[in-house]
Amino acid sequence: MEVKMEKKRVAVPLVCHGHSRPVVDLCYSPVTPDGFFLISASKDSSPMLRNGESGDWIGTFEGHKGAVWSCCLDTNALRAASGSADFTAKLWDAIAGKELHSFQHKHIVRACAFSEDTQFLLTGGVEKVLRIYDLNRPDAPPREVDKSPGSVRTVAWLHSDQTILSSCTEMGGVRLWDVRTGSVVHTLETRSPVTSTEVSPDGRYITTADGFSVKFWDANHYGLVKSYNMPCTVESVSLEPNYGCKFVAGGEDMWVRVFDFHTGEEIACNKGHHGPVHCVRFAPTGESYASGSEDGTIRIWQTGSLTNDDNEVVAANGFLGKLKVTADEVASKIEGFHISGDGKIRDKDDLWD
Repeated sequence: MEVKMEKKRVAVPLVCHGHSRPVVDLCYSPVTPDGFFLISASKDSSPMLRNGESGDWIGTFEGHKGAVWSCCLDTNALRAASGSADFTAKLWDAIAGKELHSFQHKHIVRACAFSEDTQFLLTGGVEKVLRIYDLNRPDAPPREVDKSPGSVRTVAWLHSDQTILSSCTEMGGVRLWDVRTGSVVHTLETRSPVTSTEVSPDGRYITTADGFSVKFWDANHYGLVKSYNMPCTVESVSLEPNYGCKFVAGGEDMWVRVFDFHTGEEIACNKGHHGPVHCVRFAPTGESYASGSEDGTIRIWQTGSLTNDDNEVVAANGFLGKLKVTADEVASKIEGFHISGDGKIRDKDDLWD
């Protein structure tokens, strides 16, 4: 009798080196005409920009004097922002890598986020103040909303920039603020401090992580949709952006876990990091997700499990596929080059000197 052995499916991530200290935040851009991009924040004070699909390094934003706690890209991936322990939030040209403006604060900036229309930058931190900067008038004083009840850990925009949300380091709950009035209109109650907040691209869900719990909230009516207990303390969680059928979570046990959104069942447990996982984010295509860790590395994982069988090839860069690559794919992945808006390929040294 023939017995068919089931092959163990092991995910093989693409490992991105470059940071010398822990990676504490990740942010993907939406898909742009030039592809999509990934920015990372690290305690080494130097945010890095990468090709979101291949993980190839594009450039490093240099100028902060302290740990960088938060980073983000605008909708078109033309500008980046970062919040740092040096009491500043910085706005960057994501094409040339140059600092465009530095927004001075009075304490550590822990969180930052571009508005959906890319006209404003929201910041928060140890000062317990949420500030909204008008990027068309960067020298103008920022608008401040009512004082946060605690040190700000996370911020995000929703409702077409009409509402902002924030969580605090020392207390549970996510507060939703009306941008027009500057006051809290609702609080999503959690038992533990919320270390991760994410608004789904379709504006339907708010995803949060607090302690051993991952929660999904209705972003319009604020009701709790799903709540799942996790096998360890989870620091970050991200919902698959296109179908919302799975989510990824990472935390203190160093593993990156994938779960079924509808049932909470664990689908995959990816091992590879050598320290706690501080941040996880799904790519905008939903075909991969990235994790950043205390070990200083970023790992990019394919959504499906990767296997080595007779018909599949794991390429040198860690990507799975048939032995067929188009000329466009080769051109788009040439390391160190950037395709500008006029269609010309320019050496990265001309842009990131």
